[in-house]
Amino acid sequence: MLHRFPDHRIHRRLIDSVYVEAMLLADEARSYFDEVGRAEREALSPMARVAFSCESLKVTTRLMHVIAWLLTQRAVIAGELSAAQATEPSRRLGEAPGTEPLVAADLPSHARRMIDASIDLHRRVARLDAAQLRDLPDPSPARAMLDRLATAF
Repeated sequence: MLHRFPDHRIHRRLIDSVYVEAMLLADEARSYFDEVGRAEREALSPMARVAFSCESLKVTTRLMHVIAWLLTQRAVIAGELSAAQATEPSRRLGEAPGTEPLVAADLPSHARRMIDASIDLHRRVARLDAAQLRDLPDPSPARAMLDRLATAF
């Protein structure tokens, strides 16, 4: 969690750096898929055009999950959320949609670079997200039972 890092300034710089990278990649992806990629998409076969459109949505989804997670981390750093709130399931990194390598292989090279960059960024942030949970204490069995009872009634 954020408070587990020995130097908060280093953690803040890491989050800020990854945030800038994610925003730049999101802007590049938007620009490509909305403008340059449109002409490349039109040159593809009908099935490849569908795959191109699906992959553009997957890239966007990956990036939006990453950006939402990073904004949560920034809220913790700013004191707007507690570190415990940041580990709630709704604030964790969302699942990344998968990309089939054979499908991606038929797409233009720029589209493949966008896909690969979004997958790489999501994987790196997933490691940060997982690191937050490694140091959490095991939940109390009694607390788990009380939580289940509370939701049952």
